[in-house]
Amino acid sequence: MKIIDSISLEMNLKKSQVLAVSQLLEKGATIPFIARYRKEKTGSLDEVAIGAIRDKIEQLNALNLRKEAILKSLKERDLLTQTLLTDIQNADSMIDLEDFYEKYRPKKTTRAQMAKEKGLEPFAIFLLNQSDHDPLVEAEKYISLEKKVESVEDALSGTRDIVAEIINEDVEIRAHVRHLFLNTAQIRSRVKKGKQEDGIKFKDYFDWSEKACMAPSHRILAMLRGQKESTLSVNVLPEEITALSLIESRYIKNQSRSALQVLTAIKDSYKRLLSKSIEKETIHQLKSLADDTAIGIFAGNLKELLLSAPLGQKRILAIDPGFRTGCKVVCLDAQGQLLNHDLIFPHFNTDEKAKKIILNLVKTYHMEAIAIGNGTAGRETEAFVKGLDLDKNIHIVMVDESGASIYSASKVAREEFPDHDITVRGAVSIGRGLLDPLAELVKLDPKSIGVGQYQHDVDQKLLRKSLDDVVESCVNKVGVEANTASRELLSQVSGINDTIAANMVRFRNENGPFRSKKDFLKVPRLGPKAFEQAAGFLRIHNSNFPLDRSGIHPESYPVVEKMARNAGFDIKDLMGNALEIKRISLGSYVTDTIGMPTLKDIVKELANPGRDPRKEFQAFSFDDTIHEIKDLVPGMKVPGIVTNVTAFGAFVDIGVHQDGLVHISQMADRFVKDPNEIVTVRQTIIVTILEVDMKRKRISLSMKEK
Repeated sequence: MKIIDSISLEMNLKKSQVLAVSQLLEKGATIPFIARYRKEKTGSLDEVAIGAIRDKIEQLNALNLRKEAILKSLKERDLLTQTLLTDIQNADSMIDLEDFYEKYRPKKTTRAQMAKEKGLEPFAIFLLNQSDHDPLVEAEKYISLEKKVESVEDALSGTRDIVAEIINEDVEIRAHVRHLFLNTAQIRSRVKKGKQEDGIKFKDYFDWSEKACMAPSHRILAMLRGQKESTLSVNVLPEEITALSLIESRYIKNQSRSALQVLTAIKDSYKRLLSKSIEKETIHQLKSLADDTAIGIFAGNLKELLLSAPLGQKRILAIDPGFRTGCKVVCLDAQGQLLNHDLIFPHFNTDEKAKKIILNLVKTYHMEAIAIGNGTAGRETEAFVKGLDLDKNIHIVMVDESGASIYSASKVAREEFPDHDITVRGAVSIGRGLLDPLAELVKLDPKSIGVGQYQHDVDQKLLRKSLDDVVESCVNKVGVEANTASRELLSQVSGINDTIAANMVRFRNENGPFRSKKDFLKVPRLGPKAFEQAAGFLRIHNSNFPLDRSGIHPESYPVVEKMARNAGFDIKDLMGNALEIKRISLGSYVTDTIGMPTLKDIVKELANPGRDPRKEFQAFSFDDTIHEIKDLVPGMKVPGIVTNVTAFGAFVDIGVHQDGLVHISQMADRFVKDPNEIVTVRQTIIVTILEVDMKRKRISLSMKEK
């Protein structure tokens, strides 16, 4: 219960809310399930709050495990005292815990330990007391050839080593110095000798300095990457005189000769031990904060990308463009299944043949949209297609093909299309990416999608956890059609793992489509617990029972049946009947297990059963007058689509095979703290060309109106 109390206090939540989430998570409930279908238990906590509780529980459990390990170590070495036990048990952070343990941590033989073995520890206590007695006279007592203390200076030197270690292990001093580092230290980067040419990409940081606590995440990660690649040296240090004064105020009592010896030990302790230890901690904390920011940006971008507007169930002709190797063309049905494929060469004097092939495929398979990859030859292929005599109702859309290239070479693609080469798979993925971006992107490792900053430098375990949360959240928010979803998509549904997903696909292949949600229980390994978690997020659009097409959980079917019966309607006729749904008196349906939050969700779903929460698809086109970077002129206004949002700005595809950058300072006619305030991934915007660097292929853009 101590963990529950701690989280409740820190997050300003009721203990009952935290306890409910903890118990549900312990029983295997997922965050989307808890947020959507257990509102009465949690007090309607959203996914963000539930995720924060989960993370905090994991942190505190890790802290408790570390406490147990430390206590075990101390007991085994007969070092555990009641005071130390109390300090360790009361430590509320890993930093405090490690500070208490610092003095007792098993370590290699130190200078202080060697001095203690020479019998100098009493002399160290003498110096720290700073009496009027002359330390030079006192030192003579410790001269011993047997103990290798051959002179007064040997005695003083060894004793100062003991004092230096005492200062370094002082819990209060470490806390004060740590606070000084975190609040006043400067982060400085310098280029290493002879690395100017090889490390040119870090040129901005060859001689850089700023207040560490104010440094933005992208600069911290850039400097640390430069250090990792042995291009830069990076230090994080406060003013030394300030740090020394802080320690002196605790340890210097007077101006005696002993005090002068302690002063020397303080300087040695800080330079040799304390500053190095706390600097390492501070850099770790700065990176941790930068990681959190970068991971948050990546997660936010991924969410926007996954929830991109789908074209919907349309028959699509998809083209993977190319010059020398030609353009691969595939035809997909409304569910994304491959119907046919071909190869055309519209850019090498064979455009008449290419025209006939495209027009014939469009006519034969009744194509309703054309998806064109935005890579090499993409704009040229788009111009070719737009020049054909096609029905004006056929959408012609440029599609980001980066995900398609990753998918085409993946194990998933090889398993799905064992008899087709990489070009066919890539074109299929381009078409499916237009049909339903979410369903296609879940087949990829989220890290490979590349909508973040410094993604390879951040904590990979935390990145994976955050991105997996986003994928799970988006998939369950949209809902999944059980009869057409891929194994990869099904495996992201609450309660369904990869094994169950594979069993579901095998079951419907062998037995035909699911007819009702009750059929899920016939799937091997999909037991009552998995059914409870998954059923609300799965859809069966061809089910004879209308509620199976909605996001209403089967456990709530009886209350909906009662509502329909009381209203004098069949459930099918009640669904979508906004007028009758408004007349339902929800208060009369409240029970011990179903409260108002769930009832409100039920009627909301009844009004728009199975509604896709994603935005409606809108076709986007680049400026037909620009195709290459050389076509750009400063001052030109062009349409673009945001491909990535970072802490320092947004990258925008304007159709020239090289994304331009809208720096944060150019995003609005006002100060912008966070680019996400202004734009999101996949948003279409109008930008002004500020500068074009042909040599470095850099395009500077602006969103300012003035």
